[in-house]
Amino acid sequence: MLDLNEVSMFVEVVKAGSFAEASRRLRIPSSRMSRKIQQLEDRLGTQLLRRSTRKLALTDAGQSLYDRCVSAVAELVDASQSLMEEKGPPNGLLRVAAPADFFDFFSMEWLPTFLTAYPAIRIEFVLSDAPVNLVEENIDVALRVLKASNAALHSRRVYDSTWHLVASPAYLARRGEPTDLQSLATLDCLPFIEKSRTAIWRFDGPKGPLEVPVTGRFGATVVGALLQAARAGLGIAYLPMAITHTDIRVGQLVEVLPGYRRDSGGFYAVFPARHRIPAKISAFVDFVAEKFGNANPQNLATISRSRNAY
Repeated sequence: MLDLNEVSMFVEVVKAGSFAEASRRLRIPSSRMSRKIQQLEDRLGTQLLRRSTRKLALTDAGQSLYDRCVSAVAELVDASQSLMEEKGPPNGLLRVAAPADFFDFFSMEWLPTFLTAYPAIRIEFVLSDAPVNLVEENIDVALRVLKASNAALHSRRVYDSTWHLVASPAYLARRGEPTDLQSLATLDCLPFIEKSRTAIWRFDGPKGPLEVPVTGRFGATVVGALLQAARAGLGIAYLPMAITHTDIRVGQLVEVLPGYRRDSGGFYAVFPARHRIPAKISAFVDFVAEKFGNANPQNLATISRSRNAY
């Protein structure tokens, strides 16, 4: 008869990619975990993992077992978590995936409030612009611009997003302020660098949607760097209002061509669809939505142009 603890450990080792990482996540000695997997292999009479000094690889039998068990183990974990939550406040490890520049716009000073309110929760942030598989990487909630397109995932919009043109007063005094979108071609723009290397800024103008190709001597892959470049007077940036409103209020940046902006959708919390959302996820998503909403009274926001898939 199979030992469900051994099966659960096997699934976690595969998801983590190593015994060491699975040991850290589960707070179980890696030697004990390795021994449990060996016992599972002995019970089944087949090898599940090929072990090497660099990585683990699944055998065909291991892949088959993982595919059959990963969902069932997740449901068992959810069920046990629900029972624990009924007896007390939200608790456990909360793994959050977010864009690499997340803390450029989500203040680290906000987190103590959450951790004080929920002392039994621990948080790990996985900061990357790379695509993330929530199940395989053991992610509880991902914060991204794109909402989920997979029926196995649930999305909650935590913020709206409006983009506009900004520049420093010093730059505009030196180069002049544009009078129309075509003027951007003669000025230094600060493009968001994407794979195509061709920067096109899209606007919702007074007469409808418009597209304008732009160039500049400075570009970056995260909006935080573009914000700093605009502050430094390197050119005109096209950024979310959520991250520029403070600079505009204090006069460090000014809006350029205010008749041309763009509502680019929203910022979403994405998490695995379940019959009952774990309390730790609900509490964190509510907290993020509240903080983003309070940060900008105009409720105009987003924090990244990441186009990552889930």
